[in-house]
Amino acid sequence: MAPELGSLPARARAALGDRFLQQALGTATGRFQAARHAAFAGLPGVEAYRERARRIKEATLQRLDEHLGRLADQVERAGGVVHWAADAAEARAIVLGLARERGVRTVVKSKSMATEEIHLNDALAAAGLAVAETDLGEYVIQLAHERPSHIIVPAIHKTKEQIAALFEAETRRPVAADPVALTRVARAALRERFLAADMGITGVNFAVAETGTLVLVTNEGNGRLVTTLPRIHVAIMGIDKVIPSLSDLVVFLQLLPRSATGQVLTTYTNLVRGPRRPGEADGPEELHLVILDNGRVGQLAGPLREALHCLRCGACLNVCPVYRQIGGHAYGHTYPGPIGILLTAMLEGTPAVRELAHASTLCGACQEACPVEIDIPRMLVALRAGLDRERIAPSPERLLFRAAAAVLRRPALFRALGRAARRLHRPLVALLGPWTRHRALPIPAPRTFTEQWRAAGRARGGGAGGPE
Repeated sequence: MAPELGSLPARARAALGDRFLQQALGTATGRFQAARHAAFAGLPGVEAYRERARRIKEATLQRLDEHLGRLADQVERAGGVVHWAADAAEARAIVLGLARERGVRTVVKSKSMATEEIHLNDALAAAGLAVAETDLGEYVIQLAHERPSHIIVPAIHKTKEQIAALFEAETRRPVAADPVALTRVARAALRERFLAADMGITGVNFAVAETGTLVLVTNEGNGRLVTTLPRIHVAIMGIDKVIPSLSDLVVFLQLLPRSATGQVLTTYTNLVRGPRRPGEADGPEELHLVILDNGRVGQLAGPLREALHCLRCGACLNVCPVYRQIGGHAYGHTYPGPIGILLTAMLEGTPAVRELAHASTLCGACQEACPVEIDIPRMLVALRAGLDRERIAPSPERLLFRAAAAVLRRPALFRALGRAARRLHRPLVALLGPWTRHRALPIPAPRTFTEQWRAAGRARGGGAGGPE
């Protein structure tokens, strides 16, 4: 699916005017924040877990080639087949080639942001394959012909009444706007898809190099059905999903569910190792692992390296004041929210985030919520600086920042402009009308800190000296 049309301001205005979206976002993100706080309150040594997870991620990146090689060896030793994809086009070609060679007609999918990233569904449909999303949220947005608006909760922007209307249009019968009834309708529709599918496609939350184990963390039984009922299982993972050992997995399983949904443990944690073996009752005849680069290797020594630590938990979206107002579709690309801006720059290049780099208040809530403490604000500032250096940012913006830099390098000029700002506050508010329509322009203090310091020094008889 192509990026959303229109400029970021236009998409944001549309989102702000959508009362259903505002209702759904406010309810869901507030609930996730409360659940996350409660879940972490019961985990002793939270900060130690976060720091350990961060160290594991960084150490893995330092020896990424070794860990990926070991993972591939172990997957093949367990009977799987490993494919390497340099970019989205190559990943799509691999999956389509497997489907064509093996006579696949129907595909069921578990929730996967990696498949969204490479726009796999469109490619499969164009090849004439019947594709069914089986995660409840993904099933909803497939019926709505939309992209996910949240990393964890794809249909976070939908109210239960809107979902009921979608199901009524699909089933051509009345459907109650009740979560239990909606789940029952989806289960009935999808059960036949599972039984008829030739290929199951999933993402990978973690891939353990030590054992070749693919880990899927889900809250619905669809993930288990997708990996066991079809005769072919294809798993698609970014190279950043590899971790060294099962002991490392224990650390991440303490953090991911608490950060994502506020659960101590998700309902299903599936550990997949190879296809079905002789004597086993279920499982696929073939397992294929597609290991995807798609811009990630280029950031190993780049300014966005730390974004490769991301667990895709979505916690930063739930606390972001921008995301909570405009939702995921307004970002216009596969990955929304603060981390989504960085991932979009990584995968599509900095020109893709010309507007998005500024879709953040830099308040730091995202870093505070991140289970591996990714310094998202620092990288967003670096992105903005890069846009200026590469002359990608609009000319007025570049001029404004150059002027600000010139003022901040000259203390006397800074103080003079500070005094002038007191007198020019009202005219500035009028001049900056579009900017101040939705926010307040801070009122300058009657006296600066330096002026107060000097006045205090004179009162004490210590002269007019003060900090410069």
